Amino acid sequence: MSPDSSALFTDQYELTMLRAALADDSAHRRCSFEVFARRLPDGRRYGVVAGASRLVSALSNFRFGDAEIEVVSRFLDDATIGWLRDFRFTGDIDGYREGDFYFPGSPILSVRGTFAECILLETLSLSILNHDSAIASAAARMVTAADGRPMIEMGSRRTHEESAVAASRAAYLAGFTATSNLEAVRRHGVPGAGTAAHAFTLLHTTADRPDEAAAFRGQVAALGVGTTLLVDTYDITDGVKTAVEIAGPELGGVRIDSGDLGVLARQVRRQLDDLGATRTKIVVSGDLDEYAIAALRSEPVDVYGVGTSVVVGSGAPTAGMVYKLVEVDGIPVEKRSSNKASRGGAKRAVRVSRDTGTLVEEVVYSAHSDPPDAAGLEARELLIPLVRGGVPAPGTTNLEGGRSLLAAGFVSLPWEGLKLSRGEPAIPVRFTDSGSRRT
Repeated sequence: MSPDSSALFTDQYELTMLRAALADDSAHRRCSFEVFARRLPDGRRYGVVAGASRLVSALSNFRFGDAEIEVVSRFLDDATIGWLRDFRFTGDIDGYREGDFYFPGSPILSVRGTFAECILLETLSLSILNHDSAIASAAARMVTAADGRPMIEMGSRRTHEESAVAASRAAYLAGFTATSNLEAVRRHGVPGAGTAAHAFTLLHTTADRPDEAAAFRGQVAALGVGTTLLVDTYDITDGVKTAVEIAGPELGGVRIDSGDLGVLARQVRRQLDDLGATRTKIVVSGDLDEYAIAALRSEPVDVYGVGTSVVVGSGAPTAGMVYKLVEVDGIPVEKRSSNKASRGGAKRAVRVSRDTGTLVEEVVYSAHSDPPDAAGLEARELLIPLVRGGVPAPGTTNLEGGRSLLAAGFVSLPWEGLKLSRGEPAIPVRFTDSGSRRT
């Protein structure tokens, strides 16, 4: 595969459908596809949109060169291969802003063009949006649980190397402060953070005994007294005492990576204060998720380091988004399968709020109608242009803009929506056919 092509980040059935559609002359019918989630993951009250910018970037590299043609030529005919060689997406894409909330049925992405060019984007769209939105949604719950304390994403070693980079970006979008992943620093501008692991302390073992002090001296000599020392390799009380002896009371921080973090944080805070290191911060890590973070809210913890739960496992379940054909030549079409039904017709959405800013509901309406009357309340259009005529649209939300949007969104959610307990979505989604038909 060409290193600059995203064309094979797809499923084979998209290309077999393309071949059949070209053969029966249905490939060029005008279509609208939509990405939405039928429901939120169990226990969630909102989702966070992430990955739209990455999708637009990947779309610009969706090209079939010789390397890609060599793969697909095994099951495609010459006519389809010829079409793919010249393929450029020429349609339009609208989407929710990165950092915006989504709820069941929200039309998160609207893709319009010919059937042939739109069907090819199904897997690419879903793989990016499902992954990044799942990470951002999980990370957002951890950020609210942390209640303003800094968060470091450090899950790279628990996932695929490319997924790790995307996860770092999505976590930062959701409000994490920094990442340990240097490729995310380079590629996306996420602030980096990191000091040392247990291996560095263990390295300084001599024939006679472990020498934790030597490890601390080496780290402080190289990185300065503002560094964070890992104090739980052996005995935490001894580790804290040695750390302050070597770095002095201006030591930047100590990290605890195991044990009962709440009890240990209280113990370490008292010890640091008694040693005069009153400004030394306590960083905790080790299998943290939103529930563990919430349980530590009253403890003297200054910074959280989160790994596994933000990139894999129960912390970041799939967002469950699907990519469905909703309109052909202006005619609504819909899937009626049991438990997998879709609503026909291209759609748009507004989010309605009180004058205080508190969200009330999301209203989904026909894309061919004017927005419904908000009955004196504030209404914000949710879909913005992402691609026009195959070209990225100017002014789409960047990473910092997404962070700001989500931070403001937390304030606008009804308070029930920020609970970690099971419950209904934070606001309802209402579907309507009302509104004046656009001409």
